[in-house]
Amino acid sequence: MNNTAVTSYRVVAVQHPPFMMYNNQTGKWYGFCIDLLDAIRETVPFEYEVREVEDHEFGSLSENGSWNGLMRELIDKRADIALTSLWVMAEREKVVDFTVPYYDLVGLTIMMQKTKTSTSLFKFLTVLENEVWLCILAAYFFTSFLMWLFDRWSPYSYQNNRDKYKDDDEKREFNLRECFWFCMTSLTPQGGGEAPKNLSGRLVAATWWLFGFIIIASYTANLAAFLTVSRLEIPIETLEDLSKQYKIQYAPIINSPAYIYFQRMADIEMRFYEIWKDMSLNDSLSDIERAKLAVWDYPVSDKYTKMFQAMKEAGFPPDIDTALKRIRRLDEYANNEFAFIGDATTVKYLTMTNCDLTQVGEEFSRKPYAIAVQQGSPLKDQFNNAILILLNKRRLEKLKDKWWKHNPVKQNCDLENSQSDGISIHNIGGVFLVIFVGIIFACFTLAFEYWYYRHRAKVSELHQTTPPKIKMAKAIKSIRFDLHPAPTHGFQTLSQIRSRF
Repeated sequence: MNNTAVTSYRVVAVQHPPFMMYNNQTGKWYGFCIDLLDAIRETVPFEYEVREVEDHEFGSLSENGSWNGLMRELIDKRADIALTSLWVMAEREKVVDFTVPYYDLVGLTIMMQKTKTSTSLFKFLTVLENEVWLCILAAYFFTSFLMWLFDRWSPYSYQNNRDKYKDDDEKREFNLRECFWFCMTSLTPQGGGEAPKNLSGRLVAATWWLFGFIIIASYTANLAAFLTVSRLEIPIETLEDLSKQYKIQYAPIINSPAYIYFQRMADIEMRFYEIWKDMSLNDSLSDIERAKLAVWDYPVSDKYTKMFQAMKEAGFPPDIDTALKRIRRLDEYANNEFAFIGDATTVKYLTMTNCDLTQVGEEFSRKPYAIAVQQGSPLKDQFNNAILILLNKRRLEKLKDKWWKHNPVKQNCDLENSQSDGISIHNIGGVFLVIFVGIIFACFTLAFEYWYYRHRAKVSELHQTTPPKIKMAKAIKSIRFDLHPAPTHGFQTLSQIRSRF
């Protein structure tokens, strides 16, 4: 049969969102590749009928040299076109023809579950340990009490030299309440206000200022680092990181392109090892030639051999649903962390539609997507011409935007681990609660002040209406002895005392 006269082509496909998808309700295929095929029909008029390959495989070469999946359908001429996100590979090009690539280079990548950072309204308090906070509080009370004690007993303080400082604009008596207020406000940008008059009190204040400066600087630096690091904590960033650790299990879907890639890389490393071993043990080599092969370290990398062995021990998931269960640690997989390695477009689509998943690291082993046809089919040249026209008209870029940027199933995920995001309210909201509690406390204090003022007014009225005899009796009962340090202006020098004798 002459293919050029055929107006209806048999298209075989494998479901791979968003390239090829099937609507069970309407019974129709849709996706990026269907839109691409419809766009090609504008240049090459034809009809087509799509069916899914029975084994749901893209097409891989077995040990006995036989093919399966889409490749088998084209080889046996049961289909004219293989349409899906199909990689161009060297072994496939020997049995089928590929058009020019219709999509960028796509590789393999890693997918993991997003790390869930713990949030707390009072996270700013966890920067310092509880023991440190208690020590700061103890230092605050001790310094306040010490400042009050020095001001009370120093002969050069304001309260012991009121006459000397009566003309000063700022008169501050450092009683216990003022000392507590001074030490607390000294830790804020507002400052503590006027310092004590006596030198000993000023030394205590200067020591407290230095202490507060160091504490605030250390707290600010650690708070910024603490909140930033908690948002950027990612256990694995590259394939190299994955290969060097043993805590997180990892594997691709069995018999997938990713599986074949690691299997072949491990096989190549083993072949190189055998070649090096045979050369090193070859008796026909001279002593000089053998000495050149004698090295302390193994000269060929065995990274993929170790990784493939680790994958075997972890177990290969049979399908993507099982891989997602292992990533999310559901059911029997709850005890082990898991990283999935697969097609970058598969990972991109899953992370686009699931906010709990994230892509890790860069792509590797990149290859283009293309349409496969039977070997020698005239459709290759016709499709090549149509795809190039679409590229020049930037139609393919519009299709990418449609199925990636503007896909209706795309989720608006919170980028909580993004470096560009600021600190969330869940981590800093406690600061606002502190303000709220402070305002509530101030309101209660205002109510107490109002009540105390009214109570004093009533007591004053009562004293004014009380007879003098009753006042005298109450005054006698209220007599008490108060001990105060002697004022400095009343001190007598030793020479004055001697002059009396």
